[in-house]
Amino acid sequence: MYKKTVEELNHDGRHKLVIDIREQKDYEKETYPEAIHIDWEELENELEKDALALNLPLNTPIYLMCYTGQKSDELATALIEKGYESYSVEGGFRAYLRFKLASFMADEKAVDEKYKDVERSIVKRFRKEIWRKFTKAINEYELIKDGDKIAVCISGGKDSMLMAKLFQELYRHGKQNFEVVYLVMNPGYNDINYQTILDNAKLLQVPITVFQSEIFDIVADDLDSPCYLCARMRRGHLYSKAKELGCNKIALGHHFDDVIETILMGMLYGAQVQTMMPKLHSTNFEGMELIRPLYLVREKDIIHWREYNHLNFIQCACRFTENCASCGGTEKGSKRAEIKELIRQLSQKDPVIEKNIFRSVENVNLSTVIAYKQKGKKHHFLDDYDEE
Repeated sequence: MYKKTVEELNHDGRHKLVIDIREQKDYEKETYPEAIHIDWEELENELEKDALALNLPLNTPIYLMCYTGQKSDELATALIEKGYESYSVEGGFRAYLRFKLASFMADEKAVDEKYKDVERSIVKRFRKEIWRKFTKAINEYELIKDGDKIAVCISGGKDSMLMAKLFQELYRHGKQNFEVVYLVMNPGYNDINYQTILDNAKLLQVPITVFQSEIFDIVADDLDSPCYLCARMRRGHLYSKAKELGCNKIALGHHFDDVIETILMGMLYGAQVQTMMPKLHSTNFEGMELIRPLYLVREKDIIHWREYNHLNFIQCACRFTENCASCGGTEKGSKRAEIKELIRQLSQKDPVIEKNIFRSVENVNLSTVIAYKQKGKKHHFLDDYDEE
């Protein structure tokens, strides 16, 4: 059998070679203990030419670890055909992180200390970058009002998990004029992703309410626009469940970078000027509202918070990308990834560009716009041009 679990890898007491075949930057960030690095593309190319050129030991078991186990399956099979004893680590690096978290969770004292450290970091180490921007968005855009009951929607990624902790801190140190439900929808996560969400919620002491849906199965047959359909369905299910629980608002974890990326995507790919609003009234669920409390928080600061606390969240829960061996289940190759890279390049030349993109939709001068829409009605500058 060419597949082995992380547990089987750990219990293999023989001298062995573990090869991390993910990207170099991810390997350098964290890897399996004593693993070496060979990029999967390099390994694949060398195997097609001459496996001996890799100088891999023939009499030593070789374990390959990619992001999810897909690419390592292919390459482990290729190594076996070349005469090596090779195994693919089932579930890849994500399975290792899951195993590592599960082992940590067994130590109750360590878990309690970790939880306290994470909470302290929000109001101390990241007070300026995260806490103040979170509260500023709430106040500036009037996101929370007396009597609100808010469903804080947790997907399991870094953004939504941080948002959940921020709401806990806000309730602890604020006016306590609102109620919160921490809502997790399982649209068809694989077992590793789902368990990681549960473990992180336990680690961070977030009392989640979980409900099931079959969204991933439903959108799997939509080959034209699965992402659009999935996003619409997920939001609809969240609204529906939140309303059932007596909530009048749902909170999503979109941040500052999501906002400016959306602005540029609309211009370059949609031929329109629009933005991701800090709050919206639902058109399909009467009395419901969507709020985005991380609206002013930078993604780099969220990443810094995650790495400072040595936390591991799911990166992408999407059925269509979670098994992508080359990108690790990220948006790499998508239009949003292209825009993210474009903004990064522009910001290297002038760091004020990101803020200017954000502010551009706050400073729209209608007298210099050819046409615009308001509440579904189109207005054109020629409509009253001669009157002026």
